[in-house]
Amino acid sequence: MELNEQQQQMCSQSKWDFSDLRALFLNCTLKKSPDKSHTQGLIDISQTILEANGVSVEVLRPVDFSLAFGVYPDMTEQGWDQDEWPQINEKVKAADILVITSPIWLGEKSSVCTQVIERLYSSSGDLNEQGQYAYYGRVGGCLITGNEDGAKHCSMNILYSLQHLGYAIPPQADAAWLGEAGPGPSYLDPGSGGPENDFTNRNTTFMTWNLMHLARMIKDAGGIPAHGNQRSQWDAGCRFDYENPEHR
Repeated sequence: MELNEQQQQMCSQSKWDFSDLRALFLNCTLKKSPDKSHTQGLIDISQTILEANGVSVEVLRPVDFSLAFGVYPDMTEQGWDQDEWPQINEKVKAADILVITSPIWLGEKSSVCTQVIERLYSSSGDLNEQGQYAYYGRVGGCLITGNEDGAKHCSMNILYSLQHLGYAIPPQADAAWLGEAGPGPSYLDPGSGGPENDFTNRNTTFMTWNLMHLARMIKDAGGIPAHGNQRSQWDAGCRFDYENPEHR
């Protein structure tokens, strides 16, 4: 993906080192690889900016994997014959930045996207070394494509879900492209205007930089400070700044 002049200038003027950061895009398209994904076209912009700044990037299509339905980390333990979510989850846990991307269908995120969020939820009770929820210290964003309304609705749902699981959400953490309502060209179709759309390019660029900046700040700070948010301490009876006669 070739960046425009403004995007290239931002990268060349950067004074930050992001080379120890890892980013993962989960492209929740309904199309298996190698079929063309219009959502991937929008991912390409963000990925190129990240890689230009030294961030290690991986893009996966969950639809390429055999994923079971459910809200447990490994659904083979719940009677399913096969579940490849643990492979994806290892990459999720290794990433400082997670970007969930989805097309719009009937005004909603894709069914694959819903399944991914359900599977992310399966690890919501896990704890890190400080007794916080496992996703603390990571940042999240989202990208949406489609030619029907619903971009902000999908973004609200995805970003709420990520922060509820423990991800930190920076300012301007979403971007989208929408074509004309109804049948019409999709993002990568000739004449769509998608790749040239200034509004989408601006928001995608801002989202990407904000994800890098917040990930850098959190990593340099050693994570989210562990006070008032430790599930392990709460379960032990600690109430942090509130008096608790049962725990001294």
